[in-house]
Amino acid sequence: MKLHSTETQQYQTVSSYDDTGVELNAIRYEQSLLVLPETPPVPWPVTSFDALTSEHFDQIDATRPDVVILGTGARQRFVHPKLTAVLTARRIGVECMDNQAACRTYNILMAEGRKVALALILEPKPA
Repeated sequence: MKLHSTETQQYQTVSSYDDTGVELNAIRYEQSLLVLPETPPVPWPVTSFDALTSEHFDQIDATRPDVVILGTGARQRFVHPKLTAVLTARRIGVECMDNQAACRTYNILMAEGRKVALALILEPKPA
């Protein structure tokens, strides 16, 4: 789905998404990413929802967001609270949703000036 451009182009904005990847400012990515508004996206070494560990959330914590939007893939799934303990201890909210909803929500919160992190799980294409 293509999203309309806004006046937030100086930030990392989701410009489109589909079942296999996401575009940020018209650059396509097909691997899991950690996205914050004011910094380039970084690879997030998560191959699937079931592979999530607390270390993955330590990487997010290092970015110091106010809220984390966790894109869990094609369907919404909920992460176990022990994995996000480092974030909840610092009063950082974690919202789980499917990737499409996560992309839309990230864009809204980013456009509002929130310090939001998009942690997006993009599973590798089957060979």
